[in-house]
Amino acid sequence: MTITFVGHGYVGLVTAAVFADLGNTVHVLGHTPKKIDNLKKGIIPIYEPGLEEVVKRNIKAKRLFFTLDYNPSIPESDVVFIAVGTPSKANGEADLTTVFEVAEKVGKNLAGYTVVATKSTVPIGTNERLKELIAKVKPM
Repeated sequence: MTITFVGHGYVGLVTAAVFADLGNTVHVLGHTPKKIDNLKKGIIPIYEPGLEEVVKRNIKAKRLFFTLDYNPSIPESDVVFIAVGTPSKANGEADLTTVFEVAEKVGKNLAGYTVVATKSTVPIGTNERLKELIAKVKPM
């Protein structure tokens, strides 16, 4: 199976590494060139026991890839996980700006049947809005 994670923090990177270790081809999309370059070298920006070893093993096995590009990662994927941050706004609500930006980029790059799952912490009703957004921008 081919899987893409958009986001390389604790949720995205750790889960991506585990899926790769289970034998899947996994792409991890980010938006910061330096972080992606470091990940390609096996330099991990977070602390999680054993993660560095799992990441390096799967990079070497050519099952784990890091990129800034949505294409070809998204069109090749069976499943796409949105795993980006949702910081709190001043009023305490979750800031979903990045979630919606990522969903639009994912939607524009879909080809064929793909499951899009949200791993980000979002309030009730967000997934319905994401479904509508993706349907609106997805190529026919």
